[in-house]
Amino acid sequence: MKILVTGFDPFGGEETNPAYQAVKLLPDKILDNEIIKLEIPTVFSKSPIVVEEAIKKYNPDVVLNIGQAGGRSSISVERVAINLAEARIPDNDNEQPINERLQEDGENAYFASIPVKAMVKNIREHNIPANISYTAGTYVCNSIMYHVLYMTHTKYKDIRAGFIHVPFSTEQATEKKDGTPSMSIETISKGLEYAIEAIIEDKDEDNEVMGTIM
Repeated sequence: MKILVTGFDPFGGEETNPAYQAVKLLPDKILDNEIIKLEIPTVFSKSPIVVEEAIKKYNPDVVLNIGQAGGRSSISVERVAINLAEARIPDNDNEQPINERLQEDGENAYFASIPVKAMVKNIREHNIPANISYTAGTYVCNSIMYHVLYMTHTKYKDIRAGFIHVPFSTEQATEKKDGTPSMSIETISKGLEYAIEAIIEDKDEDNEVMGTIM
């Protein structure tokens, strides 16, 4: 199995992005499955193009996109992406869509096709905070999750896909107000590794409530 794992570049005035920093620390193989790592731009129009180029190049079985959600205290495995772009701040190319559909012929929402609950469970079993999230926002993170799931429903139907949000890194938090949640890059990366293990093992989802971010 080949798993394409992407992380965004820094945005919003930050010098780093823990998403790709953590992705870079992932091993090249997890449970003997190949991990392909890719940095993608925090730009609405460009990030889907970059990911699709990688899909065509590597032909992965799974695409897992990673992004930063500053203010969250745990690793958040996203359950759903919505067909809406509404940017509170401009992206890295100064694009700022408001109330725009991401795909005119797309569904209003797509659910992740990876085992979200099993991923959260495996991360937690290794003593790292993790939750299911039911909102990926309306910024570039939701955009790439939606676009990739749209691709898997329309063109690349054998690919499974999903998205994980990660907190600020501890280095970033030193520049934030007191009490800002954070997590070390090393811990974030291990959490991603455990999430990927659960994808590979592909265990059936159960009905356990894993804890949620509304």
